[in-house]
Amino acid sequence: MKVLGIVGSPRKNGNTEIMMKEVLKTAHDAGCITEMFLMSEKQVAPCDACGTCFEAGSCVIKDDMQELYGMMESAQAIVFGSPVYFGSVSAQMKAVMDRMFALLRNRSLKDKVAGTLVVTRRVGAIQTRSLLNSFCIAQGMIVAGGAIGYGREPGDVLKGVGGGIDMSAMDEARQLGTSVVRLARRLGL
Repeated sequence: MKVLGIVGSPRKNGNTEIMMKEVLKTAHDAGCITEMFLMSEKQVAPCDACGTCFEAGSCVIKDDMQELYGMMESAQAIVFGSPVYFGSVSAQMKAVMDRMFALLRNRSLKDKVAGTLVVTRRVGAIQTRSLLNSFCIAQGMIVAGGAIGYGREPGDVLKGVGGGIDMSAMDEARQLGTSVVRLARRLGL
């Protein structure tokens, strides 16, 4: 089974990436193949609403999203990670989400397992995670759970709190990795 982590942060080695690495380490330790797509290293243009994807079933914009389409289609589980920017996902994650409209025609992600991961300094975690969960459901995915980490500077999540009672951010990341793998296996993916 393959688990893909999409890190929607423009910051290399930031808190979202740190937590995603922990999610994927947990999945790897459980016997999964893991991959990570880092928006800090990629260029994904915003959707230009041309409508071609809905007719042809693929996006005509040639950028790093083409690589991500293939990675998503070969994965059985996908974890979406984003920092909270003004109460929502980052612009980089939003571009990915909008460009995934191209996958709706063929329902390419239907019945795949999804997980959501958000990192915030203080506020906005719940609504951002809810947005990501709703997006995954709209794609026909089955949401296994989510994780929240609090921290501003890179590395803060290593010692910071999570969104759950008496849980650290890294505990939540590990729990998310476990939940994604467990659900995918129960579904026989």
